[in-house]
Amino acid sequence: MVHTFAIRVYYEDTDMGGVVYYANYLRFIERARSDWVRQLGIDQNAMRDEGIVWVVRRVEADYLTASKFEDDLIVETTMVKVTSARLVMDQIVKRGQTVVFRARVTAACMNAAGRPVRLPAEIRALQD
Repeated sequence: MVHTFAIRVYYEDTDMGGVVYYANYLRFIERARSDWVRQLGIDQNAMRDEGIVWVVRRVEADYLTASKFEDDLIVETTMVKVTSARLVMDQIVKRGQTVVFRARVTAACMNAAGRPVRLPAEIRALQD
């Protein structure tokens, strides 16, 4: 299953050279992950109210080519691995058919004490 999420590059996303500032790709893929979780029917506000939050444990990122002001981008998120406590995803950012950025992201859930907890059942069910 591949989740897609559209992004338009705004002026505020660019640096002095007129290209997307490198850290903004992390924001783009975060938005895509949040949208994917929401589409699965997981209420992150309710999770937080129960003392459980998502955390990113690891990101491996490759910046392949530049994106610029007013580019239309697509973030594709693909689940790679699910365990009871971790979710590994590949995320690519594309402009048309050109991959401009890619990352492998490991996410987990933690409680208010900072201890790992089981992922939501909706995510764990995807491993089947």
